[in-house]
Amino acid sequence: MSNTAQPSRLPDISGPVPGTGSSALAGRLARVESRNVTFRSESFPIFWDRAQGSNVWDVDGNRYVDLTAGFGVAATGHAHPRVVAAIRRQSERLAHGMGDVHPPSAKVDLLERLAAVAPMAEPRSVLCTSGSEAVEVALKTVCLATGKPGVLAFTGAYHGLTLGALSVTDRSLFRGPFEAQLNPHVVRVDYPHPYRVPASLARTDRAGPNRRTATPEAAEEWLTNAALSAVEHALDEPAGASVGGIVLEPVQGRGGDVVPPAGFLSGLAEMCRSRGLLLILDEIYTGFGRTGAWFACEAEGVEPDLLCVGKAFSGAMPIAACVGRGEVMDAWPESQGEAMHTSTFLGHPIACAAASAAITVLEEEGLVQRAREVGEWWRQHLHSALHHDPSVGDVRGRGLLIALDLVSDRSTKRPDAGLGHQVVEACLRRGWIVLPSGPDGNVISFSPALNIERDLLEAATEVLAEVLAEARLRETDHTP
Repeated sequence: MSNTAQPSRLPDISGPVPGTGSSALAGRLARVESRNVTFRSESFPIFWDRAQGSNVWDVDGNRYVDLTAGFGVAATGHAHPRVVAAIRRQSERLAHGMGDVHPPSAKVDLLERLAAVAPMAEPRSVLCTSGSEAVEVALKTVCLATGKPGVLAFTGAYHGLTLGALSVTDRSLFRGPFEAQLNPHVVRVDYPHPYRVPASLARTDRAGPNRRTATPEAAEEWLTNAALSAVEHALDEPAGASVGGIVLEPVQGRGGDVVPPAGFLSGLAEMCRSRGLLLILDEIYTGFGRTGAWFACEAEGVEPDLLCVGKAFSGAMPIAACVGRGEVMDAWPESQGEAMHTSTFLGHPIACAAASAAITVLEEEGLVQRAREVGEWWRQHLHSALHHDPSVGDVRGRGLLIALDLVSDRSTKRPDAGLGHQVVEACLRRGWIVLPSGPDGNVISFSPALNIERDLLEAATEVLAEVLAEARLRETDHTP
C-alpha cells in the first residue's frame, strides 16, 4: 500500500440521484431507525458505499466529490493509506483495552502526540468518544476549578447535544423540548457576526461608525469593542456571579461559518484572566489544520485554559479530547480506583492509533500550511466568480472552512433558506456533496479534505455558478 493518497477525480453520475439502491435503503432505514435521525425526501439521502481521498461512491455506483470531508472528519482525506494502515495494524494486535484501568499503550502514544501540538504549556487531557463528551468534561472542569456552576455562551453556538453540552448550544430546535433539564446557570450573549451584526450589539454603542461608510478596519474594531462590552455587561449582571468560564467556538461552524472580528478572541482571553474565569475553546470543528493553523486560536496568539477537540483528530474513528492546562486539570482529584469521568471505550486503541497516524500525516504532508494557502486562494476565487450573483451576500471563512451566505436581498441581507436547500440538492445531483449551515440553513458550508486538489475546487466553483444561475432563472420564469 502506498503511503500517500491517490488523486481524487471529478464526479461521475450515471443515473438519478438518489438511485434505486439508495431509495431502497431509505425505505429499510425508515422501518428501524427513529424518524428524527435521518432526513428523507425524494432528493435525500444517498447511501455511501466507499470513499477515498475526496471521492465518495454511493451504493448505486455514482462517484461524488465530498466538499465536507464527512463533517470535517476526513481532513487527511477519506481512507488515507497511513491512517488505514495504522487501523489495520492496531486491530490485528489489540482491538480493545481497559482505558482507565489497564490502558493500551496506544493511549499513551496519542496523549504525548496531542500534548506536543496543543496550544498551551504542560497540557493534560481526558480522552473521549465524541465532541459532546469533550465539552461535558470541560464544563465539569470549570465547576471543579472555580466552584461555580455557570458558564457564558454565545448565540449561534453548537457544542453538541448531550444535556451538558446542549446547555451551551444555541437554537430552540435543539433546546426547546429539553429546556427544563438544562443547566439554568448559562448566560448567553450575541456572537459578533461581522456580516449580520446582532441588534443587541448595534445598540451598545450608538456613537459607533456608520457601517456603510466606515473602513473595514474601523467597523471591525467597533464590533469587537461592542461584543466585549456586551460580555462585560452580562458578567456584571446578577446572573453573572455564577459564571466560572466562557465557552465558544473561535470560528463558529454549524452556526454559519462565522469568523469573529479581529481582537475579539484575545479580548475574551484577557477578560478571563482579569476576572479569574476559565476560557474554553471548542475547536472540535476548527482544530487540526482546518483554519490554516493547528488550532484557530493561534491566529490571535490565545492560549485557552481548556480546549475541546474531535472530528479531524483521528480522521476516521470516533475519538475526541478535552485538553487543559496542567494546573486547571489538577482540579480533578487523583484517582483512588474510580474515575469521576470515564467511559468503556476511553482510549480505544484503534481510535488512538488512527489519531496518531492522522497527526503524522498532517505534519509530514504539510497539510496545515496547505489549508491556509489553498483556502485563501479558493475563498478569493469563489468571491471573484460569484460576487456578481445577487443571491450571494457574503463569501467568508478561514483556511479551508469557507461559506457562501445566500440572501434574497443584498440590501437587507435577508437569509434565503429556500435557495440554500436548492443549492445543496442541485449540487448533489451533479455529484458534489455540500452542507447547509446557519440558523436559517441559507449558508452553504465547505470543509473539504485539506489535501483536496485545486482543479476540483475550480470545478466546484463553476458548478456553484451554474446552480445559482439556474435557480435565478427558475425564479424569473416562475418555473418549479
